[in-house]
Amino acid sequence: MEKKSVIVLGAGVIGLTTALRLQEQGGYQVTIVAENLPTDPKTIKYTSLWAGAHHVSFATLEEFRHALDKQTFEEMWALSGPNGEAESCFMRLQQTEYFGQERSNPSTLAHMPEFRSLTKDEFAHIEGAKAGETFQTVTIDVGPFTNFLLSKFIAKGGRVVRGSVQHIDQLAENGVAPFLETEQRRHLANQPPKAPDAIIVCAGLAARSLGGVEDKDVYPIRGQVILVKAPWIKIGRTFSSTKDNLWTYVIPRRSGDVILGGTLEANDWYPKSRPETTRWILERTLKLMPELVPQHLRKGDEPTVDELYSLVIEEGSGFRPARKGGVRLEAGRTKVPGTDRTIPVVYNYGHAGSGYIASFGCAQRSLELLEDAFKSQ
Repeated sequence: MEKKSVIVLGAGVIGLTTALRLQEQGGYQVTIVAENLPTDPKTIKYTSLWAGAHHVSFATLEEFRHALDKQTFEEMWALSGPNGEAESCFMRLQQTEYFGQERSNPSTLAHMPEFRSLTKDEFAHIEGAKAGETFQTVTIDVGPFTNFLLSKFIAKGGRVVRGSVQHIDQLAENGVAPFLETEQRRHLANQPPKAPDAIIVCAGLAARSLGGVEDKDVYPIRGQVILVKAPWIKIGRTFSSTKDNLWTYVIPRRSGDVILGGTLEANDWYPKSRPETTRWILERTLKLMPELVPQHLRKGDEPTVDELYSLVIEEGSGFRPARKGGVRLEAGRTKVPGTDRTIPVVYNYGHAGSGYIASFGCAQRSLELLEDAFKSQ
């Protein structure tokens, strides 16, 4: 039986996991069309390479996303295990979360391995903390992991085309044909271009301006981060306060790099690091985890921000693709230009800072939505 042709628009972590899930399912020939790929140098247009990327779900127990986050964690836990398929992309560690507000009971993180709530004595030293939890989780080396997803997708028979898509009609009319290089078009001379059987939109922030979607509820939440070399850090710590909209995190990676953050700046489009914000992040993270500066680098008894600066490798910012009303994960249809035919379109975007956290769960849900759409034709 001929495979159905499906185009996945976007190659961030959401697009990559979705395309891989479909290609692995069988019965589909999947092509990713994207302007930016994980093999490219870092750019403000590709948020997945700027992410802190540890698995700590933000979803409440009542949200549909909670089950998707939990499913994603289970897959990442398997991938990260001894001899796991992507073990080298992950670091398993003890994570401690401090909160500036009371926590729900049961906790939304109670499903995590070795979970327990902290006693008051255990979080009393954190200024502003009113609760705390600790558990096992994974952190992700984002470059190796996104390239793992891409290479596995290709190994399973998936295809990749680089293209800057302005309107989904460009894909709906003749598939990837408009974005092929001249030599590729010659190679397919005996295969007239045709419309795909379906499109899946994993366009992140670009969904705001993408023709045929133009979702004005999509907006950026700017996150500024700092990467330091600190292989002695083997645990993760975060302090968050919904009241003050404050989020401070220390996320070590298997590579020995540690990512420090962060900021939550809604509708802030500034594409570079702000020096004053860098210092502010370093001050907060050093207070949260003084051991970032080892004893041999300290001039006095207490570590200083200037001493932490000596460990900085890189700093930058990314735009978390948020959406008013939350994630858009649903199916619709679009007309094939020049015909009376319509094809399914599945929308999977608006994940804000939860792209990695929800990725595999949303990929599975996208597959289910697509198959339901085909059945109803």
